[in-house]
Amino acid sequence: MSGIGDGTGGLRLASARGRWVLACVVLASGMAMLDGTVVNVALPRMGRDLGASLSVLQWVVNAYMLTLSALILWGGALGDRLGRRRTLLLGAVWFAGASALCGFAPDEYVLIAARALQGVGGALLTPGSLALVRASFHPDDQSRAVGAWSGLTGVAGALGPFLGGWLIDGPGWRWIFFINVPIAVAVVVVAVVFVPESRDPAAAGRPFDTLGASLAAVALGGVSYALISASSGASVPRIVLPAVVAVAAGTAFLAVERRAGNPMMPLSLFSSRLFSATNGMTVFLYAAIGGVLFLLPVQLQTALGYDALQAGLATMPITVLMLLLSARAGALAKRVGPALPLIAGPLVAAAGALLLLRVEPDSAYLPDVLPPVLVMGLGMSLFVAPLTATVLASVDAGHAGLASGVNNTAARVAQLLIVAALPLLVGLSGDAYTSATAVNRSFHRAAVVTVVLFLAASATAAVFVRPRRERHRVETAPHPLCRSHLSLTCPPLEPGPEPPRARHDDARRGGGTTD
Repeated sequence: MSGIGDGTGGLRLASARGRWVLACVVLASGMAMLDGTVVNVALPRMGRDLGASLSVLQWVVNAYMLTLSALILWGGALGDRLGRRRTLLLGAVWFAGASALCGFAPDEYVLIAARALQGVGGALLTPGSLALVRASFHPDDQSRAVGAWSGLTGVAGALGPFLGGWLIDGPGWRWIFFINVPIAVAVVVVAVVFVPESRDPAAAGRPFDTLGASLAAVALGGVSYALISASSGASVPRIVLPAVVAVAAGTAFLAVERRAGNPMMPLSLFSSRLFSATNGMTVFLYAAIGGVLFLLPVQLQTALGYDALQAGLATMPITVLMLLLSARAGALAKRVGPALPLIAGPLVAAAGALLLLRVEPDSAYLPDVLPPVLVMGLGMSLFVAPLTATVLASVDAGHAGLASGVNNTAARVAQLLIVAALPLLVGLSGDAYTSATAVNRSFHRAAVVTVVLFLAASATAAVFVRPRRERHRVETAPHPLCRSHLSLTCPPLEPGPEPPRARHDDARRGGGTTD
């Protein structure tokens, strides 16, 4: 099959092969996405079974997020250069192997190492899914293919808490990792048989920013280690030394990115005040979301006595609301401009976080737990799509994909840092996560931290997002379907397909090959 690697493949969505390609990328992206959320529900059970401290559980979450955050832009570049199907296959095999190692882990140290390896697999899997959709399908079917992919991935995200909770309560928490193995096998078989290869020939001569990715990993790892060590009461050298290493690596990363010929994170993007402000908002918003997703399942299971399935289902309304309302919020932002939803959405979410203060050990679900979950879900539905559209509108069309990738990375880094910092901020450490009293007290403090983060995001939007000017920018943004892929844990890694005229102009210029 021949065509343009970045958007003029020949597959039809109605064809059998087209449906198999769609199934393959949905399974691949869904597998990586689920592991980012279901693990949080399993933490209390993991901790009890392994006799682990809270700092160990923080590393179970952050080891995955660390390698994923540091390497996800690198993984996208690898797919462009070596082939997106090939990278997807490598990612699926790697992810399956690391997942099996997580499931068989005899102790917390092996589990943490396996989670870091799993993050590498996620960095290979995640960037290529939408890129394969855009590269494989005929231009006339791309919009529908992207819509079907995002909808099915959203359904997978909504079902994740149910599946994860059932596995944790049934065969055990190790099965949330084992389940990835047959899914990965299916991805590999379908990809080999049905998915066409695609790559970007222009990327072949560009070097990988390996040094930048390595420095980013060291910086993020150092910060996480320092924060987690501080929350566990470690000695001063164990806190200061990794902090110094993190600062040195972060400084070196900025220097490398400023001088590199092909940096993974071009600092020139941040010359746009709007781009910088919206990425700052992203950090505040996704740190708040990450904090809720980290401690709410612990509160529900430890303080309220929920089992894992009940805890997973308790947060499902957030995902369902985002799935149902995010596209409408994106359309609203195009009509009235992004300023209103970017100011109001975090305020609504902050109100939901305030309602979390009512969640106590004797709380009932319908009157006490469901209302804050619904209000936060409504607030998130209001701001996620306009935030993504504004990020894309803040740079020229040629940098839209890179800007979206940077924004996605900012969200993941925010969640990594909040998981490391939140227990320190709220006074939860050691085995206190097994005490209903300690967890309840710390959870209420965490709710206040979450409120502050949402309010900071709203204030940033009020100061930096200008209603009239940014309304015009969003109306003329080159990727109108970016609102169609919305995940609970991160904004889209790539924008949606360009308008038909832009796609055909690209086709005449040439831009890639599909084998």
